[in-house]
Amino acid sequence: MSSPGLPESPAEVARLLGTTGYLADDSLATVAWLALRMQRPLLLEGEPGTGKTSLAEALAAALGQPLVRLQCYEGIDATQALYDWDFPRQILHLRALEAVGAHDGTASVEEAEKSLYDERFLLARPVLAALQSSPAVLLVDEVDRADDEFEAFLLEVLSTYQVTIPELGTVTAATPPLVVLTSNRTRELHDALKRRCLYHWIDHPGLEREVEIVRCRAPEVSAALARQVVTLVQQLRLDEGLLKPPGVAETLDWARALTWLGTTELDLASAATTLGALVKYREDSDKVMAALDRVLAR
Repeated sequence: MSSPGLPESPAEVARLLGTTGYLADDSLATVAWLALRMQRPLLLEGEPGTGKTSLAEALAAALGQPLVRLQCYEGIDATQALYDWDFPRQILHLRALEAVGAHDGTASVEEAEKSLYDERFLLARPVLAALQSSPAVLLVDEVDRADDEFEAFLLEVLSTYQVTIPELGTVTAATPPLVVLTSNRTRELHDALKRRCLYHWIDHPGLEREVEIVRCRAPEVSAALARQVVTLVQQLRLDEGLLKPPGVAETLDWARALTWLGTTELDLASAATTLGALVKYREDSDKVMAALDRVLAR
């Protein structure tokens, strides 16, 4: 059963993602296609830098839909996700009403209060904006950083794709947005939210896949240098016990930095001077510096 405007198969999803520079394997393309067809949220977990956020961005670009991003953080609540009222504009509006009422004597307290909560004063936050603009892609990024209460709020919204604004009524998405939730697994999410979603774990790509990603996303990097960089990064992830192993984004940054410096073949000097593009902790930098001579000699 097909829906207008939606990819016909997982292979079509992979092809469309490829046009944006995002290379998805069969399992990831399949779960993304199922999320579209089944109108279910997609929960992506994995190490930082494995392409979870980039997938939502690529899906929005591939589908030609707006991307609405909700960045989660400790202490976020429903107000930051749903809506707020434009208080300064409401005050200006109230003063204008007072001035008009004082002039012609037609001011009504009840009418003034009602006009203060008109839709023109509504500030739509990401969840409401996604419902209003759907079809859209709603990215709920790093949901593991939010607390249990916010998770419960998300579960309620994702069950109905509607929110109620007491002063205006209920807003329901004409078409449910594609919701992509990402988690770095700093804490476990509750089973209720997981059951609502389709789930996929994104791991660091294998050697050949990462070389292909670098060649696709950074075509200015030579094939030989791309393979050298990816081979070294893969060894560092496996062997060096880094606090934050470099993700694909860091691999791309490092390859580009080396290319900008005119490096055609990775050596100890060029690797050491560009480490700031690859590792972001002093402890990791020290470990990599100590390992470079040994690793490059392999």
